[in-house]
Amino acid sequence: MLIRIVLLFGTFLLMEGTAWFTHKYIMHGFMWRWHRSHHVHHNEVLEKNDLFAVVFSTVSIATIALGNFNPDFWYLFWIGLGVTLYGIFYFIFHDVIVHRRIKIKFVAKHPYMKRIMKAHYIHHKVHEREGAEAFGFLYAPKKYEDTKVKS
Repeated sequence: MLIRIVLLFGTFLLMEGTAWFTHKYIMHGFMWRWHRSHHVHHNEVLEKNDLFAVVFSTVSIATIALGNFNPDFWYLFWIGLGVTLYGIFYFIFHDVIVHRRIKIKFVAKHPYMKRIMKAHYIHHKVHEREGAEAFGFLYAPKKYEDTKVKS
């Protein structure tokens, strides 16, 4: 049971590095044509950028299914759950709390939540492929702690 918990939470933690890398080098790289929709103001319910959620969830579902239906790959089930758990946290933080794609009342009070939100707002100050910073989603370095950004 311990190995399953380690796989689940270890994958969750590794997903932040994977998300950072993907965001910086893929989304702001050769897949900018999808991600650009997330950096421009619009009134649409969905963005082309939402296709990334389809891709990542497909990988997660496939990993869970393979681990569930093939005993030789049982560990993939727990890795897939870790990816899914990260996706849930990402959705709540990024789409609900930061971008308010689902309208809720939320005021950040905890210093860490304020810091990660500021880092994300700084990321969105740049509307181009190049020149952005703060590519993480659930982690932000302390340098964003005292940064003044209109939220």
